[in-house]
Amino acid sequence: MAQKITYSEPERDDYKSTEFEIIGRVGGNILVYKSDRGDNAVSVYDNAMQLKERVKLDFLPKKVISVDFIAYPGKVFMIYQFQRKDAVYSVCATMNPEGRFDQAPIVVDSTRIGFYSKENKVYSVEYSEDKGRIMIYKINQDKEDNNVFYTFQYDSSFNFVNNSRLSLPMEKKAILSNFTLANSGDLIFNRLERTSNRDYTIKADVIIKRSAVDSFEVTPLQLQQQMLDEVKMKLDNNSNTLLVSAFYYKQKRGNVDGMYIAKYDFAQKQLVYEKLSPFTPELKMNARGESSTNAAFNDYFIRKIINTKDGGFLITAESFYTTSRYQPWNRWNYMYGPYGMSSPYSYYYSPYSPWYYSPWGWNNSQGNRYHYDNVAVLSFDPEGKLQWSNFVRKSQFDDGADLYLSYMLVNIGSELRFLYNDLDRRSYILTDNSITPDGKISRMPTLRNLDKGFTWMPRYGKQISSRSVLIPCIYRNYICFAKIDF
Repeated sequence: MAQKITYSEPERDDYKSTEFEIIGRVGGNILVYKSDRGDNAVSVYDNAMQLKERVKLDFLPKKVISVDFIAYPGKVFMIYQFQRKDAVYSVCATMNPEGRFDQAPIVVDSTRIGFYSKENKVYSVEYSEDKGRIMIYKINQDKEDNNVFYTFQYDSSFNFVNNSRLSLPMEKKAILSNFTLANSGDLIFNRLERTSNRDYTIKADVIIKRSAVDSFEVTPLQLQQQMLDEVKMKLDNNSNTLLVSAFYYKQKRGNVDGMYIAKYDFAQKQLVYEKLSPFTPELKMNARGESSTNAAFNDYFIRKIINTKDGGFLITAESFYTTSRYQPWNRWNYMYGPYGMSSPYSYYYSPYSPWYYSPWGWNNSQGNRYHYDNVAVLSFDPEGKLQWSNFVRKSQFDDGADLYLSYMLVNIGSELRFLYNDLDRRSYILTDNSITPDGKISRMPTLRNLDKGFTWMPRYGKQISSRSVLIPCIYRNYICFAKIDF
């Protein structure tokens, strides 16, 4: 079966500078949120990507700090925060499949921050995998060594469940990361202590705030002499376990030696295992691009962890770096700064955020060239032993911006699909690679109906059903959207 591609018509107001978020498929319609200099709207498309209506969100304040969407089959919760005078408000509005709001928004909480505070993003939102639990929370640093959490939990009808106020002691060099909400309503995250130059994690804890308990459970991980890189965490709600993984080093400024893996059973409150999986010389030989074999994984960053049915997991990692006349970007260059640590509990700085499209990366004066190369796919069994590895081979670069680079991962059940742009005669062609559960990679035929003039931005795409994805494209300086049915 050939893939079917359907394009939306570019809308007059959707310039390249328009920020957007794909909400998803709701009640048979496909909804996309768009914001341009304070003008907020939701475009409602039918299944053939024909625009049914563009609904202006006139009730939103001009300066919205952040917007989060939680899509259900028949409704969408839009949770947003805004500042009015010296206070920040968190509000939830319910949208129907036509992009309209039938009832008044609900105010969740408000915080006075003073007129002169630069940091006005106060609230964060997490929701569980089954969308049965939603948590809105804020973290207030009342002393340098103490963070105070305020949490507000709701169910899938946005009925209030409970709220909490509790404290968490903090070391000076510690940050909080990887916030996740389990289906049970438990908030789980990591507290990481870093070296003075913030290059490595030397101490890590798994912290759990149970749904109905006003205290934290802290489980330290035994890192011994290893130093970790950017730590990632993934929950498996079926088995009530969580996986913590990172690349590890034996010495400062050394090479990546392998994978650190820890599995924790959060129902039984016990560490299942904690181990190191060193990379073999053969694997490093396969991974190396233009670097030496020992330094093969030094440019790789973990992008995604996928749970498998047998209790194992897949890890995908992509090679990413920049070159510049002034300053190359790599692991040792400002990796967690200077902008990545603006608040004591900020998320890790990441070379890119997979969900947020920022059009302001264009024509920066740095003269940067962005490189996105091979993707490593590593499969581990339930005991954390490497079963197989393979590589999606690609070599991408662009000057001044990286909007068209990297890839989108599509999980269609029977296989994983990697969608990315290949440079062919100075123009990008969307390429499709598939990987089967036993690790066999095959390059699929070129997608049909790839119209000329549309430049795809795969990494900002979103899977909107089990076999459909929506990917933004640029067409003559306008943003439009293309739906692929597998």
